[in-house]
Amino acid sequence: MPLKIGVIGTGMIGEDHIRRLTQVLSGAEIVAVSDVDARKAQAVADRIGARRHETGEALIADPNVEAVVIASWGRTHAAYVLAALAAQKPVFCEKPLATSSADCRRIVEAEAALGRRLVQVGFMRRFDPAYVAMQRLIAAGRIGTPLMFHSVHRNASVPPSYIPAMILDDTCVHDIDISRWLLADEVKAVTVKSARRNSKGRADLADPTLVLLEMAQGGLVDIEISVQIGYGYDIRGEVVGETGTVALSTGSPVDLRSAGAVSGHVPEDWRERFITAYDEEFRHWLPAAAAGSATGPSCWDGYAATLATEAAARARDSGQTQTITMIDKPALYASPNGDQGPERTIFAAGG
Repeated sequence: MPLKIGVIGTGMIGEDHIRRLTQVLSGAEIVAVSDVDARKAQAVADRIGARRHETGEALIADPNVEAVVIASWGRTHAAYVLAALAAQKPVFCEKPLATSSADCRRIVEAEAALGRRLVQVGFMRRFDPAYVAMQRLIAAGRIGTPLMFHSVHRNASVPPSYIPAMILDDTCVHDIDISRWLLADEVKAVTVKSARRNSKGRADLADPTLVLLEMAQGGLVDIEISVQIGYGYDIRGEVVGETGTVALSTGSPVDLRSAGAVSGHVPEDWRERFITAYDEEFRHWLPAAAAGSATGPSCWDGYAATLATEAAARARDSGQTQTITMIDKPALYASPNGDQGPERTIFAAGG
């Protein structure tokens, strides 16, 4: 029997997940949808034969809904995740888990009180074949102890609904999570610098932004966030270790040599670059949700990433490095890798 799923949010990412669950993967049936845009939600419901609910809370309460996908605006996530936990229904929540660490902490505490994981957070880079290959090589000790990670996140453009805070809590949050995952470490301090603004973009956005993470075991991470770069969607990453480096390939599938130049293809947007990762994270989520549980990136991962984005916002506004203090990790999240992917080595300084 397919898992009966309700989807909250039928915007771009929500529609892409609905396509994935109805046309690409097996074992799922979308039985309900909800969105603040009632006409859009109704059109989606009519197209796939689902029921439209007026609110996300009503969708979660629907007895026909066995599991929930939250793909709404980030600032609505906390309320929906908490409602799903109260109903004890498995949840796939797009990043961020919540836009405040206080809300993330409430979610962590609510899930820990249940004594079992029900939430997988949509940090899809952990399922991207290239990042997975990097992580496995690092964990195997192929470059020795990792010392630094250089991460680049460039968007061609952002929609009018993109607000300045989203540079950190909606875009940079991906780079923060993948930094924690690759280096098997937590962030202890954050510094933020804004470059000369992109004159081709919106004046209200501090674009580009440079974020420096100091990790608990001494590693450093620099993150470039550019959200109006124009030429395409460009994701780069290199981990520097004691005995070598490992990096994402920046080459396209083919090189075009023409008119005295060599050129390649740059993805247009996140859907093209990470389509495999999005498919894989749902392949991971579906069987766990059908069993009434969750693995993959956890609420703890969501809390840690949001805590770092909050520190980044303080650092940007103050011009000073901001330190991070975490709550004690509940036993529920004891696994060092969020129960997703191969076991990792926790590197000690000089080891």
